[in-house]
Amino acid sequence: MSTSSEPTSTDPPSPGNRPSAAVDSDSLGPADRVVPTWTEPLAWALSRPFGGRMGRHAQVGRQWFWTPLRVVLLLAVLMLAAAWLFKAPCQVTHDTGNGPQLDWRDHRQYTAMCYTDIIPRYGMGDLAPDTAFPYKTAWLENPGTPQQKVRYMEYPVLTGLFQWVNARVADGWATLAGFGWLPGGMITVLYFNISAFWLAAAWLVTVWALVLLCRRRLWDAALAAVSPLVFVHAFTNFDALAAALGTTGLLAWSRRRPVLAGVLIGLGGATKLYPLFFLGPLLVLALRAGKLTEAMRSVLAAAVAWLAVNLPILLLYPAGWREFFRLNAERPADPDSLYNVLMHFTGWAGFDGPLADGQVPVVLNLVSLLLFLAACAGIAWLALAAPTRPRLAQLCFLVVAAFLLTNKVWSPQYSLWLVPLAVLAIPRWRLLLGWMLVDAAVWAPRMYYYLGTGNKGLPEGWFLGAVVIRDAVVVALCVLVVREVLRPAEDKVRVALAARGERPAGAVDDPCGGFLDGARDRFVWPWRGRRGELCPTSGGHLVPRR
Repeated sequence: MSTSSEPTSTDPPSPGNRPSAAVDSDSLGPADRVVPTWTEPLAWALSRPFGGRMGRHAQVGRQWFWTPLRVVLLLAVLMLAAAWLFKAPCQVTHDTGNGPQLDWRDHRQYTAMCYTDIIPRYGMGDLAPDTAFPYKTAWLENPGTPQQKVRYMEYPVLTGLFQWVNARVADGWATLAGFGWLPGGMITVLYFNISAFWLAAAWLVTVWALVLLCRRRLWDAALAAVSPLVFVHAFTNFDALAAALGTTGLLAWSRRRPVLAGVLIGLGGATKLYPLFFLGPLLVLALRAGKLTEAMRSVLAAAVAWLAVNLPILLLYPAGWREFFRLNAERPADPDSLYNVLMHFTGWAGFDGPLADGQVPVVLNLVSLLLFLAACAGIAWLALAAPTRPRLAQLCFLVVAAFLLTNKVWSPQYSLWLVPLAVLAIPRWRLLLGWMLVDAAVWAPRMYYYLGTGNKGLPEGWFLGAVVIRDAVVVALCVLVVREVLRPAEDKVRVALAARGERPAGAVDDPCGGFLDGARDRFVWPWRGRRGELCPTSGGHLVPRR
């Protein structure tokens, strides 16, 4: 991007000075895009070593190869490469005399902070070579001890099948390496790297979809590409798969393809549950806009896609299929849940008191569910009572954040779920990067808490203090989203339109809205506020109501 002259003041160039020539592959002209160095203080600060803000006469949209999409994808590739290197110490092996073994001696996986769930997964019985098949093959946990249990694949169906396919590819690779046709290595390391390749591809798909969803603010997608949470958790577990399916589902809805959107969301729900949460905001906003027919097509398509994946496994291997739900029902409050924080700092015994091994925390499960349903009801009321219909991404972010805050489990990689939604809902660069840094930093005290105080690790209170800070920042993000829903003139996605009183080519009321974008309200709550409301002009543009 070349610059022939720069603004002489700190104010961004006026609309009249914006270039209007040439468009790139996203079909938006330069004047129709938000320039980060004009609107984001962080982007301006980062640009200073490279010449500062983009000039008034910069030739925008004429670079035939380095389009914004390719630049953002390159940033994502670099961050994913760094994420792989971050996990590399856990791939080191040592020779024991009986063949190579992972060098996790002296708790290396914690002291190097490279722990990943993926590497030890290959050693589980449901991924063993030869006859093993997820949900069919059982294996023993703690064999020969009083705690011995019969276990099956503990992940949702698509994630379990993804692991099985990668395990079989690793077996095939090892066989070919034995003939000298491919480079060899310990099979668990091969399995990790094959899985990491596809997880990286899934995150690139997520970033690609975000660029298309952001439209006028397409550089916001760079926040997901360079997110510290990607650096820490891209390869901690398999959550990048669900992020890709959920984000492409939102993209399909934004392109007014409800059936495809439902299929992608349903497949995402068969990978990790959270993409199914998008359907609630979609239905509520469709009710307000009178677009229930289109929304129901997505809901039905999601149900069919989810059943198409799950029903065969349920019918053939019901015990294995139920394992995911059984384990989640039996799990007590995880160390990083707010319930455990309360128990630790107050001495409270919890809703169910001390639990025996395998005992279901019935009250905790019920309280967690009721709190989440209450939060969803509040979000639904907000969607119907807000002065201007909220954007879909705003409500999806609130629902997923509410689930994480009220759930009894917040595994560290779950924070990846929020990254694409936060970029779409709250495109405030300094705030989002601050949250991502805080959330990613929780990994360090977590690892040293798992190390144990006997091995010079951290006491539990230090780790839980970091969890509280993380949760407080997420709550602050939710408060900001609610504020912008109630005062849409302060929403950065809409504020440029409201301030200029115009609708440039490609600008939309809701980039993710699809059928909802620009639609008139058909149903609203009997009482709703008017403060900060955006109303249409005679030309159909959105401006603040006076």
